[in-house]
Amino acid sequence: MFTIDLLKGQGIPIRSGPWGVVIAATAFTVPIFVAMVMLGFYLGDRIVISTKKQAIVNYEGYINKLSDAVKLQESLSSAGKHTQWSPILATVAENMPDSMVLTRLEVKQRFANKKVPQKDDPTKMMDVSVPASTLQMSVSGKSQANNDKAVKDFKDRLRLSALLAPKLEDIVVSQKSDTFEGQDVVSYDIDCIFKP
Repeated sequence: MFTIDLLKGQGIPIRSGPWGVVIAATAFTVPIFVAMVMLGFYLGDRIVISTKKQAIVNYEGYINKLSDAVKLQESLSSAGKHTQWSPILATVAENMPDSMVLTRLEVKQRFANKKVPQKDDPTKMMDVSVPASTLQMSVSGKSQANNDKAVKDFKDRLRLSALLAPKLEDIVVSQKSDTFEGQDVVSYDIDCIFKP
């Protein structure tokens, strides 16, 4: 209720007590507190957004740097996966010694690191993982004296063949005693290691 002094023509102010001071202080401080909290959220969000933008820029840089390597690796991998083995096997069969029997033939594939120039800066080299194949075979024969020479000649013919010479990195031969169809034989493991 509002009291009016009729002689003076104005309202009589309410006496201010502790509750009046609290209400006035609250009315003044609450909006300031809310404004400060909102300003804190705003500044905090700006810092988070700035940090996230910098992280995105860094990730885009990494993606651009590695995209060339990935494209190169995919092109090299797809080339390596589609090796035409028929002409290689035909060359091996044509050069196989008559005195020997082929007892095992398989292809192993591994990945090797190879240095290639970067696309955007050819003066800088980068490592890429490329497929490298190894043709593993075992041949056996009865006479060690004759077979040592036959295997050496076989290895030389493979190394000098027009088809395999540019593709081969190395040919490794190891010898062991073995049994084939109940008979003692000399067995040779021959690994034709192809260039990556």
